[in-house]
Amino acid sequence: MLFTLILLALLGFLISSYFTAISYGWVEPDAAWIPSFCRMGEHTCAAVVFSPRARVFGIPNSVLGQLFYAALIAGALGNFLLTKPVYFFYLFASLLTVLLGAFLTYSLLFLTRLPCKLCFTSHGINFVIFILLVTRLRSG
Repeated sequence: MLFTLILLALLGFLISSYFTAISYGWVEPDAAWIPSFCRMGEHTCAAVVFSPRARVFGIPNSVLGQLFYAALIAGALGNFLLTKPVYFFYLFASLLTVLLGAFLTYSLLFLTRLPCKLCFTSHGINFVIFILLVTRLRSG
């Protein structure tokens, strides 16, 4: 489970980093060197990154995602997930990402109406991470 958690968190961190780079203008959304699956068109993910729902408390969601994934990786590598208080903090943070992801998915499908494969991928990653953490709770 730990290896899968680290792998998913690493993938999520990379996606969040890409979104952060787009948000701050460090990278062009349709740069040729970016793999085609990740490349953002003007009327897809790039528009999503600059929508009002792409920020929580004025901070890009992707920056919060980077912090979440980095904390998960550090927690998994440092065995912090083994202590109950810290584990419950991770579980709560993971639940918040799933709830925010559900709202953002709804927003993508029904409000913004833009397909964003990377958005859906990161929301899926967050859901699987949550399931992994809940499974760990059940297994003791």
